[in-house]
Amino acid sequence: MTIFVCMDDTDNLNSRGTGRLARAVAEELAKTYPVRGVTRHQLYVHPDIPYTSHNSCGVIHINMDGYEHLDDIFEIAREEMLDDFIDGSDPGLSVANHEQIKPSLIAFGKDAQQLVLTQEKARTLAKNLKIRLEGLGGTEDGVIGSMAGLGLALTSNDGRFLQIGSIRELIGPQTVSALINAGIDDIYTLDGRRVTSGTIWNEETKSVKPCPVNEKAILFVEEVDGELRAVKRN
Repeated sequence: MTIFVCMDDTDNLNSRGTGRLARAVAEELAKTYPVRGVTRHQLYVHPDIPYTSHNSCGVIHINMDGYEHLDDIFEIAREEMLDDFIDGSDPGLSVANHEQIKPSLIAFGKDAQQLVLTQEKARTLAKNLKIRLEGLGGTEDGVIGSMAGLGLALTSNDGRFLQIGSIRELIGPQTVSALINAGIDDIYTLDGRRVTSGTIWNEETKSVKPCPVNEKAILFVEEVDGELRAVKRN
Protein backbone atom coordinates (compact mmCIF):
# COMPACT_ATOMS: atom_id res chain seq x y z
CA MET A 1 0.00 0.00 0.00
CA THR A 2 1.24 3.47 -0.83
CA ILE A 3 0.99 7.12 0.09
CA PHE A 4 1.65 9.44 -2.85
CA VAL A 5 3.10 12.96 -2.72
CA CYS A 6 2.77 14.90 -5.96
CA MET A 7 4.21 18.27 -6.93
CA ASP A 8 3.97 20.24 -10.15
CA ASP A 9 5.07 23.56 -11.71
CA THR A 10 7.88 24.19 -9.24
CA ASP A 11 10.47 25.75 -11.55
CA ASN A 12 11.29 28.43 -14.10
CA LEU A 13 13.54 28.42 -17.16
CA ASN A 14 16.65 29.19 -15.11
CA SER A 15 16.12 26.83 -12.17
CA ARG A 16 16.42 23.13 -11.45
CA GLY A 17 13.43 21.08 -12.59
CA THR A 18 10.54 19.55 -10.69
CA GLY A 19 12.18 16.13 -10.78
CA ARG A 20 15.23 17.36 -8.91
CA LEU A 21 13.08 19.06 -6.28
CA ALA A 22 10.95 15.92 -5.91
CA ARG A 23 14.10 13.90 -5.24
CA ALA A 24 15.20 16.44 -2.62
CA VAL A 25 11.81 16.29 -0.91
CA ALA A 26 11.94 12.48 -1.07
CA GLU A 27 15.34 12.53 0.64
CA GLU A 28 13.90 14.63 3.46
CA LEU A 29 10.83 12.42 3.81
CA ALA A 30 13.02 9.30 3.85
CA LYS A 31 14.46 10.44 7.18
CA THR A 32 11.10 9.50 8.72
CA TYR A 33 9.14 7.45 6.20
CA PRO A 34 9.85 4.43 3.94
CA VAL A 35 10.20 6.13 0.55
CA ARG A 36 10.20 3.68 -2.35
CA GLY A 37 11.06 6.09 -5.14
CA VAL A 38 10.10 9.05 -7.33
CA THR A 39 8.30 8.91 -10.66
CA ARG A 40 7.95 11.45 -13.46
CA HIS A 41 4.67 11.74 -15.39
CA GLN A 42 4.25 13.58 -18.68
CA LEU A 43 1.30 15.97 -18.95
CA TYR A 44 -0.27 17.71 -21.95
CA VAL A 45 1.93 20.10 -23.91
CA HIS A 46 -0.33 22.78 -25.36
CA PRO A 47 -0.05 26.55 -26.06
CA ASP A 48 -2.84 27.25 -23.56
CA ILE A 49 -0.93 25.52 -20.73
CA PRO A 50 1.97 27.47 -19.18
CA TYR A 51 4.94 25.19 -18.54
CA THR A 52 8.69 25.52 -18.26
CA SER A 53 10.16 22.89 -20.56
CA HIS A 54 8.34 19.55 -20.64
CA ASN A 55 5.21 19.94 -18.44
CA SER A 56 5.77 16.98 -16.19
CA CYS A 57 4.98 16.36 -12.54
CA GLY A 58 6.89 14.42 -9.88
CA VAL A 59 5.40 11.84 -7.52
CA ILE A 60 7.03 10.44 -4.38
CA HIS A 61 5.94 6.90 -3.43
CA ILE A 62 5.94 6.03 0.28
CA ASN A 63 5.48 2.38 1.24
CA MET A 64 2.93 2.69 4.01
CA ASP A 65 -0.80 2.72 4.62
CA GLY A 66 -3.23 4.68 6.75
CA TYR A 67 -4.21 8.30 7.18
CA GLU A 68 -2.57 9.33 10.45
CA HIS A 69 0.68 10.48 8.82
CA LEU A 70 -0.76 12.34 5.82
CA ASP A 71 -0.68 15.77 7.42
CA ASP A 72 2.89 15.35 8.67
CA ILE A 73 4.03 14.16 5.24
CA PHE A 74 2.27 17.12 3.63
CA GLU A 75 3.90 19.61 6.02
CA ILE A 76 7.39 18.20 5.45
CA ALA A 77 6.95 18.42 1.67
CA ARG A 78 5.33 21.85 1.90
CA GLU A 79 8.18 23.27 3.97
CA GLU A 80 10.80 21.92 1.58
CA MET A 81 8.95 23.36 -1.42
CA LEU A 82 8.45 26.78 0.17
CA ASP A 83 12.10 26.93 1.22
CA ASP A 84 12.99 26.30 -2.41
CA PHE A 85 10.33 28.51 -3.99
CA ILE A 86 11.39 29.93 -7.36
CA ASP A 87 10.00 33.25 -8.60
CA GLY A 88 7.97 32.65 -11.74
CA SER A 89 6.82 29.19 -10.67
CA ASP A 90 3.24 28.25 -9.79
CA PRO A 91 3.64 25.18 -7.57
CA GLY A 92 0.97 22.80 -6.39
CA LEU A 93 1.25 20.04 -3.79
CA SER A 94 -1.01 17.11 -2.96
CA VAL A 95 -0.78 14.09 -0.67
CA ALA A 96 -3.09 11.08 -0.76
CA ASN A 97 -3.42 7.56 0.53
CA HIS A 98 -4.02 5.05 -2.27
CA GLU A 99 -7.58 4.50 -0.98
CA GLN A 100 -8.45 8.15 -1.71
CA ILE A 101 -7.49 7.84 -5.36
CA LYS A 102 -10.71 6.80 -7.05
CA PRO A 103 -11.47 6.11 -10.75
CA SER A 104 -12.50 9.75 -11.18
CA LEU A 105 -8.99 10.89 -10.25
CA ILE A 106 -7.35 8.33 -12.54
CA ALA A 107 -9.57 9.65 -15.36
CA PHE A 108 -8.54 13.22 -14.45
CA GLY A 109 -4.89 12.18 -14.69
CA LYS A 110 -5.37 10.66 -18.12
CA ASP A 111 -7.34 13.73 -19.26
CA ALA A 112 -4.44 15.92 -18.11
CA GLN A 113 -2.28 14.17 -20.71
CA GLN A 114 -4.51 15.21 -23.61
CA LEU A 115 -6.80 18.07 -22.51
CA VAL A 116 -6.55 21.57 -21.06
CA LEU A 117 -8.00 21.33 -17.54
CA THR A 118 -8.83 23.94 -14.89
CA GLN A 119 -7.85 24.65 -11.31
CA GLU A 120 -11.53 24.60 -10.40
CA LYS A 121 -11.92 21.01 -11.57
CA ALA A 122 -8.78 19.93 -9.70
CA ARG A 123 -9.83 21.64 -6.48
CA THR A 124 -13.38 20.29 -6.64
CA LEU A 125 -12.06 16.79 -7.18
CA ALA A 126 -9.69 17.14 -4.23
CA LYS A 127 -12.51 18.39 -2.02
CA ASN A 128 -14.84 15.55 -2.96
CA LEU A 129 -12.14 12.91 -2.47
CA LYS A 130 -10.91 14.56 0.76
CA ILE A 131 -7.41 14.91 -0.64
CA ARG A 132 -5.23 17.66 0.74
CA LEU A 133 -4.24 19.96 -2.11
CA GLU A 134 -2.61 23.36 -1.96
CA GLY A 135 -1.18 25.96 -4.31
CA LEU A 136 2.09 27.33 -2.96
CA GLY A 137 2.58 30.51 -4.97
CA GLY A 138 2.20 32.29 -8.28
CA THR A 139 -0.97 31.47 -10.16
CA GLU A 140 -1.17 28.11 -8.31
CA ASP A 141 -1.77 26.34 -11.64
CA GLY A 142 0.40 23.53 -10.32
CA VAL A 143 -2.60 22.16 -8.44
CA ILE A 144 -3.83 20.71 -11.76
CA GLY A 145 -0.75 18.62 -12.46
CA SER A 146 -0.43 17.78 -8.79
CA MET A 147 -3.83 16.10 -8.76
CA ALA A 148 -3.23 14.48 -12.15
CA GLY A 149 0.00 12.91 -10.96
CA LEU A 150 -1.75 11.12 -8.11
CA GLY A 151 -4.09 9.35 -10.51
CA LEU A 152 -1.34 8.47 -12.96
CA ALA A 153 0.99 7.15 -10.27
CA LEU A 154 -1.66 4.86 -8.79
CA THR A 155 -2.06 3.01 -12.11
CA SER A 156 1.58 1.83 -11.84
CA ASN A 157 1.64 1.90 -15.64
CA ASP A 158 2.64 5.45 -16.48
CA GLY A 159 5.78 7.53 -16.54
CA ARG A 160 9.25 6.52 -15.40
CA PHE A 161 11.25 6.30 -12.20
CA LEU A 162 13.62 9.16 -11.55
CA GLN A 163 14.75 7.41 -8.41
CA ILE A 164 14.33 3.93 -6.99
CA GLY A 165 16.73 1.87 -4.92
CA SER A 166 20.29 2.93 -5.69
CA ILE A 167 20.00 3.25 -9.49
CA ARG A 168 21.14 6.88 -9.49
CA GLU A 169 24.53 5.71 -8.21
CA LEU A 170 25.05 3.66 -11.38
CA ILE A 171 26.18 5.93 -14.20
CA GLY A 172 26.81 4.84 -17.78
CA PRO A 173 26.96 1.21 -18.99
CA GLN A 174 26.11 -1.40 -16.33
CA THR A 175 25.76 -5.15 -16.10
CA VAL A 176 22.30 -6.64 -15.81
CA SER A 177 23.14 -8.04 -12.37
CA ALA A 178 24.27 -4.63 -11.09
CA LEU A 179 21.01 -3.03 -12.27
CA ILE A 180 18.88 -5.74 -10.69
CA ASN A 181 20.79 -5.44 -7.42
CA ALA A 182 20.28 -1.67 -7.49
CA GLY A 183 16.50 -1.95 -7.45
CA ILE A 184 15.26 -2.75 -10.96
CA ASP A 185 12.86 -5.71 -10.98
CA ASP A 186 13.34 -6.86 -14.57
CA ILE A 187 14.73 -5.88 -17.97
CA TYR A 188 12.93 -6.39 -21.28
CA THR A 189 13.55 -5.49 -24.91
CA LEU A 190 10.85 -3.46 -26.62
CA ASP A 191 9.88 -6.55 -28.62
CA GLY A 192 9.27 -8.59 -25.47
CA ARG A 193 12.47 -10.54 -24.79
CA ARG A 194 13.57 -10.81 -21.16
CA VAL A 195 17.21 -9.87 -20.60
CA THR A 196 19.00 -11.78 -17.85
CA SER A 197 22.70 -11.24 -18.56
CA GLY A 198 25.19 -9.01 -20.33
CA THR A 199 25.77 -5.25 -20.35
CA ILE A 200 23.19 -2.50 -20.75
CA TRP A 201 24.60 0.57 -22.46
CA ASN A 202 23.54 4.04 -21.36
CA GLU A 203 24.79 7.62 -21.60
CA GLU A 204 28.12 8.01 -19.80
CA THR A 205 26.79 10.72 -17.48
CA LYS A 206 23.29 9.35 -16.84
CA SER A 207 21.60 6.61 -14.85
CA VAL A 208 18.94 4.39 -16.41
CA LYS A 209 15.25 5.22 -16.04
CA PRO A 210 13.03 2.18 -15.46
CA CYS A 211 9.25 2.40 -15.82
CA PRO A 212 6.49 1.44 -13.41
CA VAL A 213 4.71 -1.61 -14.85
CA ASN A 214 2.18 -3.50 -12.74
CA GLU A 215 3.81 -2.55 -9.42
CA LYS A 216 7.33 -3.31 -10.69
CA ALA A 217 10.25 -1.22 -11.93
CA ILE A 218 10.98 -2.43 -15.47
CA LEU A 219 13.87 -1.23 -17.60
CA PHE A 220 13.25 -1.31 -21.34
CA VAL A 221 16.12 -1.69 -23.78
CA GLU A 222 16.56 -1.84 -27.53
CA GLU A 223 19.21 -3.54 -29.63
CA VAL A 224 21.42 -1.14 -31.59
CA ASP A 225 24.40 -2.46 -33.57
CA GLY A 226 24.51 -5.59 -31.47
CA GLU A 227 24.39 -3.73 -28.14
CA LEU A 228 21.48 -3.43 -25.71
CA ARG A 229 20.82 0.22 -24.99
CA ALA A 230 18.60 1.61 -22.24
CA VAL A 231 15.44 3.34 -23.43
CA LYS A 232 14.06 6.42 -21.70
CA ARG A 233 10.27 6.41 -22.05
CA ASN A 234 7.80 9.13 -21.13
